Amino acid sequence: MKSLFDIALVLIAIQLPFLQGDNSPLLDHGRTRVWGPGLELADKLPLNARYFYIEPRDVQNNIITDPLKYRILFKGRSVLGECRVRIEQIDRFDGSSLIRYKLAETCWDTEIHVLYGERHLGSSPYRFSGKLYTENCNCPQAHLEEWVEQIGCPSSDPQIESDLIPFRAVNFSSLRPRIIQQYDKPGSVSLCNYVIKHNEIYRTCYGRYTGFKMYMDALLLSLTRKTILPDMELFVNLGDWPLVTKGGHRRTTGPYPVFSWCGSDDTFDIVMPTYDIVEATLEAMNRVTLDMLSVQRKGTPWKDKEPKAFWRGRDACRERLDLVGISQKHPDLVNASLTNFFFFRDEEKRYGPKVAHISFFDFFNYKYQINVDGTVAAYRLPYLLGGSSVVFKQDSKYYEHFYNKLQKWKEFVPLKKDLSDLVESIEKAKTTDDTMLGIRDNAKSFVEKHLLPKSILCYYGLLFKDYAKSIVSSIQVLPNMEKVDQPTASANCECDMMQHENSHDEL
Repeated sequence: MKSLFDIALVLIAIQLPFLQGDNSPLLDHGRTRVWGPGLELADKLPLNARYFYIEPRDVQNNIITDPLKYRILFKGRSVLGECRVRIEQIDRFDGSSLIRYKLAETCWDTEIHVLYGERHLGSSPYRFSGKLYTENCNCPQAHLEEWVEQIGCPSSDPQIESDLIPFRAVNFSSLRPRIIQQYDKPGSVSLCNYVIKHNEIYRTCYGRYTGFKMYMDALLLSLTRKTILPDMELFVNLGDWPLVTKGGHRRTTGPYPVFSWCGSDDTFDIVMPTYDIVEATLEAMNRVTLDMLSVQRKGTPWKDKEPKAFWRGRDACRERLDLVGISQKHPDLVNASLTNFFFFRDEEKRYGPKVAHISFFDFFNYKYQINVDGTVAAYRLPYLLGGSSVVFKQDSKYYEHFYNKLQKWKEFVPLKKDLSDLVESIEKAKTTDDTMLGIRDNAKSFVEKHLLPKSILCYYGLLFKDYAKSIVSSIQVLPNMEKVDQPTASANCECDMMQHENSHDEL
């Protein structure tokens, strides 16, 4: 009898019932599209939730919008004998389906079969000669510059290029004490000084509220499990507000290099994807239910959605109260309510009552979604763009890492900062359904290109690759720095390790 750890070839089949037989004339197996990193990069990009798409087409090459169910078969080996996998099919509003899967341990000699009925779709079966690692496996396979090419990241990003212009020669020997002096304000600022050395992470944090370091820790740990980062030093702002004000305290060659999750027109902060979308990227199919994959569920069909604009949130700024006021005057057009009063408690009588939270997925029972600032940029925008409604976005000086790629009237409907054009915009939208549907579809394409897990990791990879080249001081682990250890690794990773060289010295 074979022991539990004997290697065996197994076939795991997740068979979902399909609505039409294999001989149905509706689906054309040759024209149906199958694509995505969960197939093309399964052995190069370890994710908690790998993913790919199926777009069914008929003999006239038209997209089939009726829901279809597919069969996804895994064939592979692991140290446990079975390459265990969990699979989900997420049907989207345009007829396509998102397939995501989570491996329980490292698999090799893997094949992924994508079928409708008994026939293969796309280039199925997809075969992989390399190992398929899980997200928690500490198995970096290439230096960062090579890795971003291997997984097909863009060669550059305009936001990164713009953010790094002031930082051509960063010397932390002189900058570090001045940055700490400027921003070590425990009551109002929290930031961490990170050092990456030999692909290990060290940090010292300043401020009273440093709990959000967990998100930056998780991101850096995830990257160092996948690739060998260049040696570098950086300061990360743990608060929402960007710190480095234009026209404020400057050094001789420019402002201080501080990384933040939000930027603004009047600051120099180096912007990176928010902690919220980082968690969604790393924890999909694990401890988060709302992520950039799950939000794409079909939900209520467009024709059955309420023809109103919808919003829920707390009282983080005056414009949010104004939005509720508009809703009170125009309940036939806007459904907007506050879920909590904190900043404007004395105005609850006028703008209340506060209402209970509802599931984010239920937002999309309405045709139009309003995105309005909170204390800074509203970090829900990626999820609104990924849903099945049309986004109305308020003008703002604040921005996330992807805002400069968004185009008004293409991926969203623009609103004035004071929301004075909201009512008129909704009334117009109700008479131009085809235009609204086009904007919604464009937003879906934008999300696929810029906001899914691969794109988030690519952005960080490109950012750190270019930033590290600007550092001219030596990279040293500083006294009193705490090492950020990898979580307990799975015993079933079976890594093919490469040498961890001092990559910074090679640059």
